[in-house]
Amino acid sequence: MAPTLRDDSVTLRPLEEGDLDELADVVAGPGVREWWNALADRERLLADLRNGGSAFAIEVDGMLAGWLGFNEETDPDYRHASLDIFLAPSFQGKGLGPAALWLATGWLIAERGHHRITIDPARDNERAIRAYTAVGFRPVGVMRRYERRADGSWHDNLLMDLLAEEVTSPDRP
Repeated sequence: MAPTLRDDSVTLRPLEEGDLDELADVVAGPGVREWWNALADRERLLADLRNGGSAFAIEVDGMLAGWLGFNEETDPDYRHASLDIFLAPSFQGKGLGPAALWLATGWLIAERGHHRITIDPARDNERAIRAYTAVGFRPVGVMRRYERRADGSWHDNLLMDLLAEEVTSPDRP
């Protein structure tokens, strides 16, 4: 289970059942649905948000601001972690996404022993790519027709990664 992680601007805490409906509404709304497939099947969306227990609620000043999920490959020959994140539109553009990613990345490297973290935004999601670059993620390559959008069309995603030795400080830049 995920721990609670804090810095001056955000708190990552274990996702609770009571968070799911509000987060599902965020995914279905403008500013997020363009990048996330909200799915017509709400139960499937709620299961995706639960992420098998590997998810954080992102809080800012006690308010639910978004979601951060992680997955861990535990095979010793391929060990790494991946991240995914969204913020409600009112919390976007304020440096909170990078702050949350710094917390999660630091925990996955220092506490969980991962040497590499990946994230894979839509190739045309420039805001997300800027935020991930600010944390230190670097482009690795384009995954063609990787993900289906809500309208049924396939789009490319950019695979980005961050190696433990590239993290220069536990603090944000």
